[in-house]
Amino acid sequence: MPALIPADRCIAGRDLSEPRLLPGGRAIAYVNAAGGAAHVVVQHLLDDGACGATAQLADNPPIRPGRGLGGGAWCATPDGRAVVYVAADGNLWRQSTEGGGAEQLTTHGPERSATGVYVGHDGATVAYVIDQAEVCSVPLVGGEGGGGAVRLDRGDADFVLDPWVAPDGSVRWMAWDVPDMPWDHSRIVIATSGAELREERPVGCVQQPRVLPDGTPVCVRDDTGWANVWLGAAPLLTEPVEHAGPTWGAGQRSYAWSPDAAEIAFTRNEQGFGRLCVVDVAGGAVREVARGVHGQLSWEGHRLAALRTGAGTPTQVVVYDTRTWERSVVAVGPSADWQPTDLVEPTAVQLATPEGPVHARLYAADEPDGRLIVWLHGGPTDQWQVTFMPRVAYWRSRGWSILVPDHRGSSGHGREYQQALRGRWGELDVADAIAAAHAAHRQGWGAAGRTVVIGGSAGGFTALGAVALEPELFAAAVLLYPVTDLLDLAERSYRFERHYTDSLVGPLPAAEAVYRERSPVWHTDRLTRTPLLLLHGDADAVVPVEQSRVLAERVNALGGRVELHVYAGEGHGFRQPANQLDEYRRIGDFLARHVQIASAS
Repeated sequence: MPALIPADRCIAGRDLSEPRLLPGGRAIAYVNAAGGAAHVVVQHLLDDGACGATAQLADNPPIRPGRGLGGGAWCATPDGRAVVYVAADGNLWRQSTEGGGAEQLTTHGPERSATGVYVGHDGATVAYVIDQAEVCSVPLVGGEGGGGAVRLDRGDADFVLDPWVAPDGSVRWMAWDVPDMPWDHSRIVIATSGAELREERPVGCVQQPRVLPDGTPVCVRDDTGWANVWLGAAPLLTEPVEHAGPTWGAGQRSYAWSPDAAEIAFTRNEQGFGRLCVVDVAGGAVREVARGVHGQLSWEGHRLAALRTGAGTPTQVVVYDTRTWERSVVAVGPSADWQPTDLVEPTAVQLATPEGPVHARLYAADEPDGRLIVWLHGGPTDQWQVTFMPRVAYWRSRGWSILVPDHRGSSGHGREYQQALRGRWGELDVADAIAAAHAAHRQGWGAAGRTVVIGGSAGGFTALGAVALEPELFAAAVLLYPVTDLLDLAERSYRFERHYTDSLVGPLPAAEAVYRERSPVWHTDRLTRTPLLLLHGDADAVVPVEQSRVLAERVNALGGRVELHVYAGEGHGFRQPANQLDEYRRIGDFLARHVQIASAS
């Protein structure tokens, strides 16, 4: 068995996001967040691929960083002499890359927040979105205080995101209307320089709308059943893999073109495993550059930059020399203490169910003894790709195998698979989670009495549904800020997801009976036979903490075994290091008490 990985190693390090090459490719900038503070690091790149001098920007006021492979928090001017960023106060600020004080451009914060920043090619204006509801532009010179801000959209879309300014001055962005989510149906809106608006509506969804230097539109859309890069009115490539993830926020950049637009780099999601590729636009030949999940692509000069991560690759900012495709690492986010023996690649597996195969990935323990965690992702329209996941390494080092199912409704496996959950959330996903556990037992990956289910948010909802239907299947369940009451969620969740249940469950009030039937809080008598651990933040704006409190009270009143801990000041996920460490400890102690031969942390 490998050496035990300490929990403090899992939370150590810094978060890296939004790397971008500055014009000409002789410097790269990225967002660095650690210890509750964030700023933009500018790193000069030498001819031999090494890193030169650095500078620190966007820290007074501090930048409000994006997360993971998303962003939209900053953009450089076309000459590379300044950056425009979204500060923690929700406003846009401009700062020279030489340093010095930052200049405020807008005054709509802190009540309202900007995102999706993009500086026009003329360097005179910046386009951005306010609260995912309004597309605006403001001049970079003479527009201080927001006096020159102009709204570009008509206000006839429920949501707007990711404006892009074309060389001809037109602005395009993605838009969608409730009850759809952006991965259900979305469209491109184009504002011409004459203030005229027109729309392009694909069959399904669209994202990342942009324009090549010659005026050719480029975007990602799933008309063919897979989210592929499109050039003009046709796919650049038609292949059964996804070239982008679902639009959970602003700033995804899963493709980029070369300075002469002769090649386009793009990402592939291959059953959860990532790959970076480059396609010749004219001939269609594809070069597979590197394995690993890549995102935030930018191409300047002879360099291609990306955020890269993988099962054995702690998250890093990398730069490829496009003449040789050699890779240089500019920065690494997590702690430097990780060893190759700590991290393993999972195995892609398919689990048979009555309605078809379910995709999953198995992180097998070095010395399996029947202990198995069935770990359910949130969303539910999402996926845990094969990225750097310290949690997995932590529990593997303690003898656990981890099975990560992509129940139907998950992203990464095409539109049909993703849309299968419409109207069936709390039914199909639950059935798939149960089928995954049974399949794992048949294959010998886990054993009865030693299998637990863990899920956060929507994954916690699915886990509770699985425990309610087959309480003997799982020795225990760990629920992190879980959805327990669909009616309450539909009424009180934050704006982006407030109508999500309309498509996942059904429209109200007609479907109220279905909401109650699938809500664990209304059927707590089904949850008394399995020990439950509930962890929730009291400042959660997505799933109110009252959902966990009510569930715990009702189950315990019926003789069940629920342990609830509420973290003060935490939202939808735990950010404070002390609370993150406490989460590891509580889960370890809980499993040690309820699972045969499980070891405490």
